[in-house]
Amino acid sequence: MTVQMPSFRQIFRRAVLLLTALVSSVITPAEALQKYLVYVGTYTDHGSKGIYAYRFDSSSGKLTSLGLAAEAAEPSFLAVDSGGRFLYAVNETLTYSGQPTGAVSAFAMQPESGNLSLLNQVSSRDEGPAHITLDRTGKYALVANYTRGSVAAFPVLKDGRLGEASSFVQHKGSSVNPERQKGPHAHAIALSPDNRFAVVADLGLDQLLVYLFDAAKGILGAKPQIVKAAPGAGPRHLVFSSTGRFLYVINELQSTVVTYSYDAATGALHELQTISTLPKGFIGNSTAAEIEIHPSGKFLFASNRGSDNVAVFAIDSQTGSLTHVETDPTGGKTPRNFAIDPTGSWLLAANQDSDDIVVFRIDQMTGRLTATGDPIQLPSPTCLKFVATQ
Repeated sequence: MTVQMPSFRQIFRRAVLLLTALVSSVITPAEALQKYLVYVGTYTDHGSKGIYAYRFDSSSGKLTSLGLAAEAAEPSFLAVDSGGRFLYAVNETLTYSGQPTGAVSAFAMQPESGNLSLLNQVSSRDEGPAHITLDRTGKYALVANYTRGSVAAFPVLKDGRLGEASSFVQHKGSSVNPERQKGPHAHAIALSPDNRFAVVADLGLDQLLVYLFDAAKGILGAKPQIVKAAPGAGPRHLVFSSTGRFLYVINELQSTVVTYSYDAATGALHELQTISTLPKGFIGNSTAAEIEIHPSGKFLFASNRGSDNVAVFAIDSQTGSLTHVETDPTGGKTPRNFAIDPTGSWLLAANQDSDDIVVFRIDQMTGRLTATGDPIQLPSPTCLKFVATQ
């Protein structure tokens, strides 16, 4: 029996096809050529005037400043509607219209210039709003008020404006850290993939509160499921896995990420793993800040303020467990926030206390980061959001 060996040309062709398939599975040509606007929220206590806009080229990782998009007081966290028409910002203040509350602002985006036009502003119903997210329908904006620990929902009207709060819940209690946990401090909200539950991370209570969410009326249920974190952990931000089977929570005070299994039928969470975000052997003060999952679902990133770096973890798609890959300095001080571009090729780190944004290339096979170019100077950047422009 004679076995015919493939020719060199056939081997080469198969190799090219295989390589093309691998690349296509990571990033499509349309995504590779996509251009974006990047909006940056800031603290306005030393030099910044509000929300800034940049053009971002995903083929090169280049940021080009468009200047001040809108003046605003303390627009520390942003959210963008899925249609790319409206932007929402919390105004992390202690007073609004003479009342002890912060505010929430709605803007219309102008893609050609990057400018934002203020549509309206409403009370956040409590002091120090720190986080905003839109529900899966885009019809409600949910806000976490940090200072006294409360959560509110606001209807999004057809023209993008915000209505008055449709729901408001005040948290109660405390935890073990006498400096940071004397009372509740709601820090962030994540909607479940099916939009039936709103999970709130409360740093002051060391709790995750899982609320039933009525997406037709914008109402949070009266009796949330309580999931207790480790005493003194300080849950800050949270993100669901791409499959929706797991929830990842970053704990600010203990600099850890906790993996929970998620039951979509009941909203129940069960702790599976706790892993440190800090480099081995680190000694000093540091608090964890942001957490994001790569668009591929294969990697998780977490930032540390103090050690000033981003930890990279590989995600086991079957078990949800994390394995440390590397830890990369952010090239600045206090990386409060970072964002991954929709192509998954770039990570932008917002260094709040060194007043800059640093761009990193992401190795899409390993998740490893490589800094590119010079930092972009901007006073007190605190939140970055991508918006597709073509």
